[in-house]
Amino acid sequence: MKPFEKCPVCGGELEEKAVEKLLHGGVHTAIMKTQAEVCLHCGERLYSQETVRRFEEIRKKLGSEEVATFQPLGKSFMVN
Repeated sequence: MKPFEKCPVCGGELEEKAVEKLLHGGVHTAIMKTQAEVCLHCGERLYSQETVRRFEEIRKKLGSEEVATFQPLGKSFMVN
């Protein structure tokens, strides 16, 4: 059974979808593909507890520069 039958924000219908999540830690950013329950009305995303724990692990690794096992996607630049 799912934790929510309807969106807790607006009451809309939820549908499981493949999504991309941006994760930030320190000066690094990672993109993770995962599954989420997505509200078809407002777009709110609901993640499983396991997925949220994975987000926390990745953020911690990004912040401590433990990125050797991550696949680089390019470089980011700040322009003033």
